[in-house]
Amino acid sequence: MNFANAFRVFKSRDYRLFFTGQLISRIGMWMQRTAVIWVIYTMTNSVLMVGVATFAEQFPSFLLSPAGGITADRYNRYKILMATQIISALQAVLLTVCYVYGYHSVSILLLLSLMLGIANAYDIPARQAMVNDLVKSNEDLPAAIAMNSSLNNLTRLAGPALAGIVIANYGAAICFGTNAISFIAVIICLNMIHFPAYKAPLKRKQPWTDFKEGFDYMKKQPEISKTLLLCSLVSFFVITYNTLQPYFAKSVFHGDAATYGYITAATGLGAFTSTLFIASQKKVSNLKIILFFNLLLLGAGLIAMSFVKILPVYIIFCFICGFGTMSIMPICNTIIQTVSVVEMRGRVIGFFAMATLGTLPLGSLIIGWISKYISAQHCQLAQGILCLIIVMFFYKFLKGEKKPDSCEGDLEIQHKKDIILNP
Repeated sequence: MNFANAFRVFKSRDYRLFFTGQLISRIGMWMQRTAVIWVIYTMTNSVLMVGVATFAEQFPSFLLSPAGGITADRYNRYKILMATQIISALQAVLLTVCYVYGYHSVSILLLLSLMLGIANAYDIPARQAMVNDLVKSNEDLPAAIAMNSSLNNLTRLAGPALAGIVIANYGAAICFGTNAISFIAVIICLNMIHFPAYKAPLKRKQPWTDFKEGFDYMKKQPEISKTLLLCSLVSFFVITYNTLQPYFAKSVFHGDAATYGYITAATGLGAFTSTLFIASQKKVSNLKIILFFNLLLLGAGLIAMSFVKILPVYIIFCFICGFGTMSIMPICNTIIQTVSVVEMRGRVIGFFAMATLGTLPLGSLIIGWISKYISAQHCQLAQGILCLIIVMFFYKFLKGEKKPDSCEGDLEIQHKKDIILNP
């Protein structure tokens, strides 16, 4: 791995500020998310309710991400991000206050998770599209997108591990309060960044027209449409294995919140390692073949993990599956951003969020329901087999021959278009 390629993007002051603010905020977010899931599972002893909690937070992305993408293309992305961060901070404050004063009902936790999900549906397209605004060199764009994804994976490592320790020693309220405080950092960093001057579209069309144009564009671009289909299938059928992790922590390994935190942290460590590896790749044309082998690794890892009864061995497989899982989003995100035109980028990212974060809650809900009738181990085994079936279905797409550096050529053309459209 050439880490010089991965970290070269941090030469940009604005990207460093953006990354730092998001890093602190996302650690707090993962601490809160881990605490909510653990509290709900300990209150209900139901994997189904864990799926419902995931559904409540992430399903708004399925419904509203296209609208979020349109908003990111039509309006000032800095103002969109400021609004979503303030709403998310307010949600964390309300969650902390409710929990401290004894309002521990599942319905309140689900309602506040829904509030956060609505904010995220508008935050994700604007935040992802903004990476293009902060990175000046087209050669650094794939690394920047991958590092932006690695940010979530790094915080997925640190957040749950901290949450497990904090919950076991001090209670869930500290996790909720930490998340509320963490938004101060991201708001300060956003105000220090020198964003490109915002230029409103010469003529704003009706939202439905914008949506239809984005949808038609996506369908006419095979590289985008096939990538999004692959994302949605893997997100719906496979990545939802994480919904089963509280069951393994408590019922299989007879652990507590710290055990669940270690399992989630091991997955996050694998994910972070994966995205560093992806960011170190200099050629975009290598990414699909990497995705192919990582999906094979994920499928085989899930199959093996379903038979494991020893916690340290299970944690090792969590690392392996995390490595395979979290290569999917940065690779697919890089592919669609490098081939999409600037006018459609926000809408394309909106569809990407819909295909990934939007399908995850549906899959989590279904896997939680299925686990009531068959064991969690059998669910995980089935997900591993499905992963291998999906990767074989997309074999030609992932292993298809491409002209040397064709993606890099497309990226250079796109960069020139961006210069013309955003002088």
